[in-house]
Amino acid sequence: MPLVSVVMPVYNSEEYLAEAVESILSQTFTDFEFIIVDDGSEDNSAEIIRSHMGRDFRIQLIQLVENAGEAAARNAGFAVAKGEFYACQDSDDISLPERLEKQVNFLQSHPEVGAVGVHSRVVSEDKQPISNREPPVRHAEILLDHFIGMLSAPFQHSALMMRRDLLLEAGGYDESMRFSPDSDLMTRLLGRTMFANIAEFLYLYRRRAGQLTSQHNAKFDQYRLLLRQRRLERIWGEAPIDSLERLASVRPWSKLSWRERRAAKRDIMRLIDSMIVAEWIEAGERPHLIEAMNRRLERVSPRIWQMYCHWRRHHFGSGKSEKAD
Repeated sequence: MPLVSVVMPVYNSEEYLAEAVESILSQTFTDFEFIIVDDGSEDNSAEIIRSHMGRDFRIQLIQLVENAGEAAARNAGFAVAKGEFYACQDSDDISLPERLEKQVNFLQSHPEVGAVGVHSRVVSEDKQPISNREPPVRHAEILLDHFIGMLSAPFQHSALMMRRDLLLEAGGYDESMRFSPDSDLMTRLLGRTMFANIAEFLYLYRRRAGQLTSQHNAKFDQYRLLLRQRRLERIWGEAPIDSLERLASVRPWSKLSWRERRAAKRDIMRLIDSMIVAEWIEAGERPHLIEAMNRRLERVSPRIWQMYCHWRRHHFGSGKSEKAD
């Protein structure tokens, strides 16, 4: 029985599919099964998969009659998976050779961790570097980032490895979530386990024109708002719209007013204390998370206010109003 089940949904990915498949077959870790789910492709994807099946017995093809969506395709693969660990892979991305080996070693040496990601590089269609994704490695900071900034900030889900039992306990992917089923799954895993990321670049995420994740339409925005509400309700029991909007705005390319920044700080402090009370994180993590909060707030502070505060501190010292902040 294989230790790892790699599940890859495929939909009309013929241009990049062979490279994605080879990136898994070329892993330094070899004790895996490779379940590829053709989600009703209308191109030559199925033929490309079959050509690889003839050369490697670890590949198993599941063909869905019609396009059912990412969540249904991942569930179809997971339903037949036998491995102790479940690994994701997207059909247009590339796993670097040591990815599976390092994730397996990490989970085996950290039994308290249920899901582990990696750092990844965002590349163009022809694999030219665009940016780096370096999510935090510590569980407490990963939890914090589930609530602030981008929905997917704490993980590159397509490079995630998790324990089979954890996915079973969560009930798999919600097939009603046509958009962001990966973020929905992470929302349901909050408080169930510990998370981690390996601080090594082990995955290439290919950004291409027309990708679902790059489409910003009204329906997609509705799903994102729904997920944010669910996450906040998990820890607060409520999801005030003002807090949702502020927490979503704590991202590098946003700029908050001084008033908004102060309100966001109160929201994040409430998050930190709520996670401690819920025993999602240890109380000893509070100073680290406050430091992490301040770094994130610094990135969204208007430069004019930074200059003003520096000038005020230099000329007048730390006044009462600044201490209150």
